[in-house]
Amino acid sequence: MALFSVFGKAPAGARLERMRRSPNYKGDRFENLVPTEVTIKGSSFFKMLKEYRNRPADTAPAGRVPSVKTDLRALPDEGVWVVWFGHSSYLLKVEGLTILVDPVFSGNASPVSFLAKAFAGTMVYGVEEMPEIDILLLTHDHYDHLDYATVKRLAPRVRLVCTSLGVGSHLESWGIAAEKIVELDWWESWSSDGLTLTAAPARHFSGRVFERGGTLWSSFVLKGRGHSLYLGGDSGYEKHFCEIGERFGPFELAILECGQYGKNWPYIHMMPEQTLQAAFELRAAALMPVHWSKFTLALHPWDEPIRRLVAAANKAGAAEKGLSLATPMIGQPVVIGEPYPEACWWDIS
Repeated sequence: MALFSVFGKAPAGARLERMRRSPNYKGDRFENLVPTEVTIKGSSFFKMLKEYRNRPADTAPAGRVPSVKTDLRALPDEGVWVVWFGHSSYLLKVEGLTILVDPVFSGNASPVSFLAKAFAGTMVYGVEEMPEIDILLLTHDHYDHLDYATVKRLAPRVRLVCTSLGVGSHLESWGIAAEKIVELDWWESWSSDGLTLTAAPARHFSGRVFERGGTLWSSFVLKGRGHSLYLGGDSGYEKHFCEIGERFGPFELAILECGQYGKNWPYIHMMPEQTLQAAFELRAAALMPVHWSKFTLALHPWDEPIRRLVAAANKAGAAEKGLSLATPMIGQPVVIGEPYPEACWWDIS
């Protein structure tokens, strides 16, 4: 029944055997490239839960989050178009190929509807607004990136799913055929229709119940059709950004997480200043910050990530160094090669 289906299914059989052959799988779980604690010593689940229950009011916006309504089915086939739906969900149209990344349209970022609810004004896009999807790209299996209700409803209009090693087990348990699923280990690539997706390292973790590391978490490099993009997923800061930049850069655009950081988990999410540094190391020409503006998953003010990032970029002289910021409203198209949206739309209180 759906109550339990939302948790997915642990990998088994041939999929698990493939995972065990991965150099990133140690013992009975995947590990980061460097030793990484999910939380700092001295923190506890119950302490963090208490802090979250007593979170400040400014962790959510005082009013409705503004948005732009774009007809996604009418996006031109020429060029690269990006439309953000809040948090880490966005649609890419790359020279006519449609890619949907980490869609969460159920209205919450948790297995139950009453936790981590979407901010007012952010639910202006859903499954109904999506065009036919050539590739559904899923970076890892956390609830704010892999949403059971969304995936189930989207499945009939998705041609192929590309994801991290092991995540396909969840998808198959939800009725998606194995032949429609491509799973990648770090540094593995898949190519079709003149486009190549390569899974790259990230410093994070996975898990939908209690055990962590049962499936892989990844960032993705998108190359082809004359373009080069970096799709960051979730990651703490580490030297892998330099390696990815050296191996695959420069990038026209890097879409990087910027939000949901906290003092109790400093290694698995980046601070805004680290997001900027990662963009420099990736050799990106433009940075689009995501992983904010839809859910409260941390204790910082809801708009602190973007304010800190803009301040850091100005202090570092990012524009003079060739790095632009793209800060669109939900639904506002970002087009590579055209001026990037940069209005401070988050001043809504």
